[in-house]
Amino acid sequence: MTTFLDAAVDLGMGWVKQQVDWNSIEVAPEEYHWGELDRFVEQAQARRLTIMLSVARAPGFSRAEPVEEDGPPTDFTIFHRFMLALSSRYTGRVAAYELWNEPNLRREWRGHDLSAAKFVELIAQGASGVRQGDPGAVVISGALGVTGIDDGINAMADRVYLRAMIAAGAGNFVDAIGAHPYAAANPPDERAADASHKATGYNNHPSFFFLDTLEDYHAILTEAGSDKPIWITEFGWPSVDGFGDVNTTGWDYAREVTEKDQAAYLRRAIELRRERPWLGPMMIWNLNVAWLFGPGRPESAYSLIRPDGSLRPAYKQLRRSGE
Repeated sequence: MTTFLDAAVDLGMGWVKQQVDWNSIEVAPEEYHWGELDRFVEQAQARRLTIMLSVARAPGFSRAEPVEEDGPPTDFTIFHRFMLALSSRYTGRVAAYELWNEPNLRREWRGHDLSAAKFVELIAQGASGVRQGDPGAVVISGALGVTGIDDGINAMADRVYLRAMIAAGAGNFVDAIGAHPYAAANPPDERAADASHKATGYNNHPSFFFLDTLEDYHAILTEAGSDKPIWITEFGWPSVDGFGDVNTTGWDYAREVTEKDQAAYLRRAIELRRERPWLGPMMIWNLNVAWLFGPGRPESAYSLIRPDGSLRPAYKQLRRSGE
């Protein structure tokens, strides 16, 4: 943890995001194991980093049929209880809370049918808990997954889902809308409607393009009369350049992004954000998963640090630019 936070400081980052695995903290009803998270908050504060906690993965006792994949509790008031306990513990120390993760994907929403209205019920409970525990904290709706799939079973299209969220009153409960504008191997400036594309795949749908996702979300909010900012709570470009023999089945696009591309795309995305005042903070995913777990996991390809601990060009460029 210390090394990760020191690297964030070295990069000149102002914000740090920590994903909170609810089921590893509340091990039984109202029995909390706070130790690891306490240490993270303490060490991040000591380095003057602004903290966002992203909360998902309901504990098994709160679900009717605990399964290997993630989902919300059966009774959403349990989420209120947990967010109240969490925000009360870190009042004035944690600046923002993101409520859930990619709820338009079945793998994150087991136990309930995919439903934006149902998700709004969940964030209403979570937001109420945060407001009660720490009225000064920022509340962000859990960002949606960008998949290009809209079968209503495995996934709902993020644009369709966001419209339904807004119609169900999500804006009444949150301060900002979360977004995960991942772009496969497509450069940040490209659009789905462009005549040609640099990448050979994942280039036939707006969900696979950084700017299309952000501009579409902004248009949906504007059309609904909402002025909520959009927070980019995860983004990045994967590259297995220099990783050796890695099985990329299902995420072959990581082979089309060189380390130099990764650096250039991140830098350009930051520039594009500056041109759009309706965007809030942006969180790069990720800093050091490759170093922690090696090159075999898909998340490792997004890392700014190589599996051997050396710095990728993206890290060096961001450090030089002070981003």
